[in-house]
Amino acid sequence: MNHELKYMYRCIQLAKCGETGAPPNPMVGAVVVCNGRIIGEGFHRRCGGPHAEVNAINSVTDKRLLSQSTIYVSLEPCAHYGKTPPCADLIIQSKIPRVVIGCADPFAKVNGLGIKKLQDAGCEVKVGVLESECLELNHKFFTFHQKHRPWIILKWAQSKDGFIGACDTMNRIQFSNALTQTLVHRLRAQSGAILVGTRTAILDNPTLTTRYWTGANPLRLTIDRKGCLPENLHLLDGSTPTVIYTQESIEEILNDLYNRNIQCLIVEGGTCLLQSFIDAGLWDEARIETSPACIGQGTVAPKLSYEKLKSRQYLGKHCICTYRHQNA
Repeated sequence: MNHELKYMYRCIQLAKCGETGAPPNPMVGAVVVCNGRIIGEGFHRRCGGPHAEVNAINSVTDKRLLSQSTIYVSLEPCAHYGKTPPCADLIIQSKIPRVVIGCADPFAKVNGLGIKKLQDAGCEVKVGVLESECLELNHKFFTFHQKHRPWIILKWAQSKDGFIGACDTMNRIQFSNALTQTLVHRLRAQSGAILVGTRTAILDNPTLTTRYWTGANPLRLTIDRKGCLPENLHLLDGSTPTVIYTQESIEEILNDLYNRNIQCLIVEGGTCLLQSFIDAGLWDEARIETSPACIGQGTVAPKLSYEKLKSRQYLGKHCICTYRHQNA
């Protein structure tokens, strides 16, 4: 394997360690290499903390080697003062002569400025090593800044014959098993908000928390256009913040979440809510769990459009298919 690819794959591997801590900042990994040997590495652990480049440079024991080294970083180093100083400045101050970057950063305060600052200081800069993989790593972050809305994940579980619920609303059917429920809670821990419709909020009375996984609970969202939500719902128990939308359209909800700096939204509502996002073309990813159970009749599952299969995972007799919108 090309040595540049090898070190950039390591950057991506490191970056993923910040999956729950880095957002709303991007996940970033960095590796410092001298004479074919890794002498330092780091990743962005948490929002507001040191960036990957800082952690990687600080981990180098013999700082004299930095002037002979190359730093690999999965995302363009920042060039502005935010919660931390610019990483491009630290690279320059450390006299690192060569920088290899996975992909440029579309964030308005960076967007090529980090690359330019490094080049103006005399650094050799190479951009685009494993670019598609580095872009995929932070697809939520990029969607947020480029489309001014969160990355939208549609999620539901259905029977083998294509129903998400029984006709009899008093007899709720559980299509997920213990393992797939745990994976759902991991997904929640990786997301900023989760939305259900009025009917789901009342009939299922969900908590929408991450109780089966480590991580912060997402912001809970529901819709109540008729003011019919009973006060004893879990969503209204005060344990986790909940936002209730009354007359807002999907676009208005997404705009509100953008203003709240929410980069990822899970839609877990019933068929009506899910299909409304699909029909509006406002979805990026769909996670569909299919149970081996057949129920013959009930509430028909939503129908995707413009989808492409990304992955298929079998967990016992349950199958989880993940789709991407063709434009995502």
